[in-house]
Amino acid sequence: MFRSNLHIYAQVIDDSTHQTLAAASTLDPAVRGLLDTQHAKQAQATVVGRIVAERAQEKGIETVVFDRGGYQYHGRVRALAEAAREAGLKF
Repeated sequence: MFRSNLHIYAQVIDDSTHQTLAAASTLDPAVRGLLDTQHAKQAQATVVGRIVAERAQEKGIETVVFDRGGYQYHGRVRALAEAAREAGLKF
């Protein structure tokens, strides 16, 4: 996962083949359709976490390792992780 001041990104990557298997971000048109500009950043992270978990499960992925990218586990990072767990990903 990566977060900037305005956006948040999440990817499920296969480390052995270095390929992205599933991804979602606040810039994704499918995600933008679920958001409005008034959403708080944590609410946006929750939507991104849920969407990336759904996309991963569509490809048969149930267990992942969560790499928070050096960010502290609070705020948007925590919201994304908890939403992904609630949507069915295990890590």
